Amino acid sequence: MRGQRGIALLISLVLLIMVMLLGVSAAQLSLQSEKAARAERDRDVAFLATEDALKDAEHEIDNSLDPARHIAFESGEGFAESCDAGAGAASAGLCARAPSSATPVWQKVDLSGADGGDCTVTHGTYTGAVMPTGEGFLPFKKPRYLIERMECHQPGDDASAAAEPHYCYRVTALGFGAKPETEVVLQSVFSKPEETP
Repeated sequence: MRGQRGIALLISLVLLIMVMLLGVSAAQLSLQSEKAARAERDRDVAFLATEDALKDAEHEIDNSLDPARHIAFESGEGFAESCDAGAGAASAGLCARAPSSATPVWQKVDLSGADGGDCTVTHGTYTGAVMPTGEGFLPFKKPRYLIERMECHQPGDDASAAAEPHYCYRVTALGFGAKPETEVVLQSVFSKPEETP
């Protein structure tokens, strides 16, 4: 009895501690994977909402339900470099392209609408499109967009010819995920089809 020193107990305790550390590490990896999957799903929700906003803006440019905005897209009136709604609700979110040396309008405005949203338009405002929000895996609020009118050149255009300029529209949209901090910004350039006589 005098020769026993408790080495079996010591080895058992060391093995138990190692197993416990492995279990804690496995649990942490599992939680990190779950958080990453949730964040990726939330980003996908925001991405899809932003794509919907781009399509909504293109639909508005092509055929707005609001007569004043329909005229703005036909004539170009109502597009301001300041991109605000000071001239009235019909010009909300309609921006003229700033000179090339200036910062683009979409980089200067608050796309989220937190500043009152004068420079942006909420999805469905001028098209009647519906988007459910606020529950489960849905975006926590509707996406927003702004439209910049800019002169474009089509392939085959002669730059020296004094032809009537062709305009296209750069749409910048911001979509939200189920969590308020998840945001995605996308842009597209939309050229309204020319009407044939």
